[in-house]
Amino acid sequence: MKKQELIHLHGLLAEIPTYCEENYGVSFDLNAYSNLKIRPTSIHQSKTDHKNAVFSLAEGIRECLFTEEETEKVVA
Repeated sequence: MKKQELIHLHGLLAEIPTYCEENYGVSFDLNAYSNLKIRPTSIHQSKTDHKNAVFSLAEGIRECLFTEEETEKVVA
């Protein structure tokens, strides 16, 4: 994935917590993401930094939206 595409994905993922909090009252624990101190507008940061931010955001969103009771294993 190119850096520009990764930054775009980072921006889209960063909007999900805001949207869910405003419309559904869902709060996210994004401390790991906040500690990275990189935002989608930080275009001077490296591709690796944005990649780490994307993974951190995705993990925070996943943890909030899916609990163990809601996930089910899919059999191949």
